[in-house]
Amino acid sequence: MWSQIAPIGSLLSGVALLLLGNGLLNTLLTLRGVAEGYSSGMLGLIMSGYFVGFLLGTWLAIPLVRRVGHIRAFAFCAALAAIAALLHVLLVDPWIWLGLRVLYGLALVSLYMVIESWLNAQAPSDKRGQVFALYMVVNLGALAAAQQLLNLASPDEFILFALAAMLISAALMPITLTRQAQPSVPDTLHSNLRQLLGIAPLAIAAAGLSGLALGAFWGMAPVYASLSGFEAGGVGLLMSSAILGGALLQWPIGHYSDRHDRRLVLLWVVALAALLALLMSLLPAGPLLLGAIFLFGGLSFAIYPIAVAQLIDQLHRDEILAGSSSLLMVNGIGSACGPLLAGLLMQQLGARALPLYFAAVLGLLAAYTFYRLRHVSDLVSEPHAHFVPMLRTSHTVLELMPDAPASDDTIDEEPTAESA
Repeated sequence: MWSQIAPIGSLLSGVALLLLGNGLLNTLLTLRGVAEGYSSGMLGLIMSGYFVGFLLGTWLAIPLVRRVGHIRAFAFCAALAAIAALLHVLLVDPWIWLGLRVLYGLALVSLYMVIESWLNAQAPSDKRGQVFALYMVVNLGALAAAQQLLNLASPDEFILFALAAMLISAALMPITLTRQAQPSVPDTLHSNLRQLLGIAPLAIAAAGLSGLALGAFWGMAPVYASLSGFEAGGVGLLMSSAILGGALLQWPIGHYSDRHDRRLVLLWVVALAALLALLMSLLPAGPLLLGAIFLFGGLSFAIYPIAVAQLIDQLHRDEILAGSSSLLMVNGIGSACGPLLAGLLMQQLGARALPLYFAAVLGLLAAYTFYRLRHVSDLVSEPHAHFVPMLRTSHTVLELMPDAPASDDTIDEEPTAESA
């Protein structure tokens, strides 16, 4: 195993530092926004800006990398993200924050793309699944650990913003010092979304609605926790509980879905998640709520990977990358809308509107899944796809998935790829 980790150690170190800073900043901003008196609707709009930037960056990142190369693009975007992090505390204004979140999301997806395209180039074709799994473990572990950094200082102070910027900047060091050759620039994947809707409508619906739910979770759960009575450290604990639930429960859920009707598994997962969300709306701040959100995270984080596996079940092998890229786009659109919708509801109904919003969105998905089970027979290709625990990052990571066709990209051996 060490022989597989050593060549990509600098990339994994870089992404760990990046996500420590990113995970801290995302939660920190909502807590600072609450302290500044921003309404839930305004905070939802600000958090939606991040996902809008993420979507824009999907199209803008590749031209940037083609222009200046992977290392310079990473350095540029890391500097941009660190500057944006600091400007949040220097320019405390909700409309400025909205623009900064769009800019930050654009920078972050570019950073993801650089790291993931490098991982694709370094991973042997027969080890891509292991590299993908290790990458997702680093992602989830860093995001969970980042929440505990909230205990170091008050969100009202400069310290945590500076720490987030320092961690994002520190991600530059292992990347710029790597001796690995830069990979070739990936092509943008295209797919006919209308055709995909005809082939796998349930996968599209699951991706979009899970984006609506989890986009709202990432953007508004810290606001919900704060308004429910948790202190800053408690907010971090609540977020960590959901993330750890997602990390620990995705694999057994996915393992089960590989051996049974995936639509039935999806129905049970979304129905139970919706019921847990209803329970969360009734629970006060405390251990029971933390336990409920642990289970909710475990179930809801599994929905998008099940959607990906459901899609791959119904595609030919040469259609997998383009189809999965379209699914990622649909999920991103849902993620961009989720915080705004949830924030507006919370502004009208208070903190408990967030779990009720989760219940409504997931209940809608459960109803549609039930309809598909009762009235429609999906055509499933052979062999069946494998469930892969995953988070939504850039489309470049899709090439690492075990079911994706091997990439034919070659490594660029130009001298500029080497560092001293």
